[in-house]
Amino acid sequence: MNKTITIIILSIQLLLLPTLINAQKTAKNNAIIQKIDNYLNAGTANGFSGSVLIAKKGEIILNKGYGLADKESNKPYTPTTISTIGSVTKQFTATAILKLVAMKKLKLTDPLSRFFTKLPKDKRKITIHQLLTHSAGMIDVIGDGDFDDIPMKRFFKTLFATKLLHAPGSKYTYSNAGYSILARIIELTSGQEYEHFLNKQLFKPAGMTQTGYFMPQWDQNLIATGYARNVIKVGTMIARYNASKKITWTLKGNGGIHSTTGDMFKWYQALKSNKILSAALFEKLTTPYILEYDNRKSRYAYGWAIYNSSRNTKIISHNGGNAIFFHDFLWLPKEDVVILLFTNASSREVEVAWPIEKMFFEKAYTAAPIKKNLFQLVFDFMKNNEVQAASKLTALIKENYSASIKNSGVLNDLGYRLIEMRKEVAWAISLFKLNTTLFPKNGNVWDSLGEAYAKNDQKKEAIKSYQKALEFAPRKDCDWCKGSVKALRTLRNTK
Repeated sequence: MNKTITIIILSIQLLLLPTLINAQKTAKNNAIIQKIDNYLNAGTANGFSGSVLIAKKGEIILNKGYGLADKESNKPYTPTTISTIGSVTKQFTATAILKLVAMKKLKLTDPLSRFFTKLPKDKRKITIHQLLTHSAGMIDVIGDGDFDDIPMKRFFKTLFATKLLHAPGSKYTYSNAGYSILARIIELTSGQEYEHFLNKQLFKPAGMTQTGYFMPQWDQNLIATGYARNVIKVGTMIARYNASKKITWTLKGNGGIHSTTGDMFKWYQALKSNKILSAALFEKLTTPYILEYDNRKSRYAYGWAIYNSSRNTKIISHNGGNAIFFHDFLWLPKEDVVILLFTNASSREVEVAWPIEKMFFEKAYTAAPIKKNLFQLVFDFMKNNEVQAASKLTALIKENYSASIKNSGVLNDLGYRLIEMRKEVAWAISLFKLNTTLFPKNGNVWDSLGEAYAKNDQKKEAIKSYQKALEFAPRKDCDWCKGSVKALRTLRNTK
């Protein structure tokens, strides 16, 4: 071949090489995304509803909704559906604190005594850093849930009067209340209400218009309806906020903010490009400080949990939920990949951001199919079977869910739900009986079985169950023990 022609051909090949490599990479990404998409689509039959966004090097390669945002109106879940991010709110609180550091309005070493008066002695030297890292020793929550409207002064007076769980800075103990303290510090330092400060200093600069408690002008048709365990319709959290016209201090700063996949992607972009924080302050935000107690051995930063991937690279992550809604945020800075997940029907079975991460990076990995959560399985089985098939249901549970039933409360709760919601005592009895085989020396499960038998007019079986319960009583004056004694007395005196 002519030497000149050979050189020309080689030159063309070299010019085309980057295009060919990029085409191969695109084809590989497309195959992986198709695999993940198929996995999530298949999961909708077993209860997955929500949205997932995956981006690599700033390019969105999957942004899709699955299942229904509202079952009653058959409204699909889409990437623009609005849902709560739960405890992922904490990273906004932490970033707002660092913003105030950048504005020289406070220091991470500042003690609580700078912001609050009449503090108990053991709380005065707790620092902002310790609150950010859940190492202050504060209890997790006070009050009765997210909507317990405790007036501000009483909330903090009650909280500061509680006993510390450990010496400040000595170890990690997750504390929602600690982040409520940080929210109040943001207000006291900035002179602005918490959400207003976040909106001005974080959300607007990031271009986030769909994130907040009250301030966004949301299209009401885009707000997700929540379904506890994919069975019980709960409605929307925003409707509850609007009804109460305030965010309670049990929630403010630690959870409850709403957003979309698109807005949370903008948040990632703003942090990555140092639009919100300088590179130095972002490093502080995501530096692991305190060992977190979980099976992945993560370490806690400021509003973020830090993990190591299977490739020994950094994962910046946090999740949040309220047993109805759930959000997961995984960010791998070295690979420049972000994975966002929302669902309006939370259960362990649909918290699949981590399996998605493995599918994305490990070609040979195949995630176990999303299965129905236990509540959904039971309710669906009951729809299609008579109570005479209860033994088949319990066999199904024992075979497929025993590993996830780590304590007696799971089936106990489910059994009582059936009684309260559906008046299905006979079905509840089958679940309580299964519970006694899984936890045979737990007196409380025998007490629950006795109660169900009594409700079903099975006196002899009820008496036997209550007697069995008292054999395993931890002490004579426990609450359920006293109930068992009283129930036995009543049954024996009944003709």
